[in-house]
Amino acid sequence: MIQKIKTILLSGATVFLAFSLIKYPDQAFEASLRGLSMWWEVVFPSLLPFFITAELLIGFGVVKFIGVLFEPVMRPLFNVPGTGSFAWAMGMASGYPTGAKISARLREEKQLSQVEAERLVSFTNASSPLFIFGAVSVGFFYDMKLGILLAAAHYIGNALVGICMRFYGRNNDRSDNGRGKRRLSIRQAFQEMHRSRMNDHRPFGQIVGDAVLNSIQTLVMVGGFIILFSVITKLLYIIGLSPLIASLFEHILQLLTLPADLALPLFSGLFEITQGAKAISQTDTANLLPKFIVVSFILGFNGFSVQAQVASIIARTDIRFGPYFFARILHGLFAGILTIILFKPLYLNRTSFDFNGVPVSNGPVNNTWVEVMQFLEIAGPIITLVFLLIAAMILKKRIH
Repeated sequence: MIQKIKTILLSGATVFLAFSLIKYPDQAFEASLRGLSMWWEVVFPSLLPFFITAELLIGFGVVKFIGVLFEPVMRPLFNVPGTGSFAWAMGMASGYPTGAKISARLREEKQLSQVEAERLVSFTNASSPLFIFGAVSVGFFYDMKLGILLAAAHYIGNALVGICMRFYGRNNDRSDNGRGKRRLSIRQAFQEMHRSRMNDHRPFGQIVGDAVLNSIQTLVMVGGFIILFSVITKLLYIIGLSPLIASLFEHILQLLTLPADLALPLFSGLFEITQGAKAISQTDTANLLPKFIVVSFILGFNGFSVQAQVASIIARTDIRFGPYFFARILHGLFAGILTIILFKPLYLNRTSFDFNGVPVSNGPVNNTWVEVMQFLEIAGPIITLVFLLIAAMILKKRIH
């Protein structure tokens, strides 16, 4: 019976989407172009180096080396193997869905159990510094100081989620009483790395080719989800469902003493972070703190667009989506609360860190993030096109 209801809901939603596309083709096309532009200019060129590097490091056994060294840290804190440190660091540096992709690869390599992989996925999908500082803080709010506040709340909240999720599925942990007592050993780490490399019988050229192809394949899928949810968000607004559902969020925000004007941007951000953050920045609210709280929440929640990307990536493994979704709600709540706590020391009093009385937002860090975003807008499409052609050439060579 449940499966029949699920079939009706899924088919009904698909038919509804098809009719909406037919009725509003111009608006859907504009939303599609906006999503494509975001993927073409920023997402693909910024994530591709991290994806390829991650594939190579796993293929050459370097992740095994890192895992042995960081086992004494990751096991007590997050109850995951030391290899999880690689997924965590790469996830924070490059942004979602890098953490999910690396976690899924480690699960496929049998370096993680199912429960450990689910724990790892729950806290390794974070917003990248480029997105927080470059897109949200500078691009939308024109305020570099905000980036420091959002980044601190986001990454500290992410670590707290990992600590909380360490208790998930403890009854299913593999029995290994010595896991948490391993000593840091460079020799053992090197032996594990060498053993892992020798077990992979692919030649060097194939490893590099597979890294490029797998990375591009994942990023094409990511681009599809970005475009799809950009269109869905636009259609929901046009047909009037977004304002209707947002009215329910108004009551929730009022209970939390937050402005009701943020209800519609919050609903938009639950689907797609970029559009939600932009709408929040444009809301006429005198008090900045409520805006920052809502932005922190949607950054931690990831948005249904990113969650769909993660669900697609982990679908080929036995990693379940439920723990990740629960962790997203937890992360959003932690990030919102931390924004309130850190608002005064990291935002209002931020100028006190500069001895010349000049706000830090006027410093060189500003220019770095702005220059990176401007560079991606110009060179991003070229990089995307070049690597798509490289992938096509590799596929053609392998077919023939």
